[in-house]
Amino acid sequence: MQTTDPAPADRRTGLEQSVIECAPGGSIRRATGEAEEVLFVLAGEGEVALDGERHPVEPETGAYFAPGEEYELSNRSSQPMRVVAVRISDPVQPDPDRVSNRTVVRRLADQEAHDATTARWFRIVADPSTGLQSATHFVGYIPTERAPDHFHVYDEVIFVIEGEGTLHTGGDHIPVAAGSCLELPARTVHCLENTGESVMRLVAVFRPAGSPAAAYYPDGKSAYPGTPPVSTV
Repeated sequence: MQTTDPAPADRRTGLEQSVIECAPGGSIRRATGEAEEVLFVLAGEGEVALDGERHPVEPETGAYFAPGEEYELSNRSSQPMRVVAVRISDPVQPDPDRVSNRTVVRRLADQEAHDATTARWFRIVADPSTGLQSATHFVGYIPTERAPDHFHVYDEVIFVIEGEGTLHTGGDHIPVAAGSCLELPARTVHCLENTGESVMRLVAVFRPAGSPAAAYYPDGKSAYPGTPPVSTV
């Protein structure tokens, strides 16, 4: 696993990303503590057990866990299970009106595709509408057309699922490939360019929650229609 971190030491995102591996027939118990946590299954099939209920998971499945919860991840397949986990520290307080909408597991294939900048698109795995209070969890699709340099007003961590490319930021040009982990603090001017021959796919989490399409050019102008400009001061 390659980690790419263009962030200065004093600009942490509060998002802790890791890759969990569970052996065939094995299980892992985890506790969220004071954080929220989301998972995205890369390989293997099994289930997550939470509060006495079992939820099947498979590749391209996401799961959400609230603060103070304990869950068990079990691998029921004959191959290792690989899962991208992101812990979100200092979560916002739950919205009482949305607690009833809590969804533990969501299949990516069931989610609607939305457009973003420069022919990119995305699918939401979890956000406040599904119970995740502090962040948005999504899968993004990057075509071979390069986007202009831009920034977001949210902190973000990214895991490259498939494809290869280059992260352009701060004058550096860093090669990335499947398995690369990226951390981008808010307002980091960058471009993740797909240099391969097919669509690059990534799974990402950003906070505060919002739309993955909300991007801005270095001068603060919106890079996507309908998004108001922001100050660059």
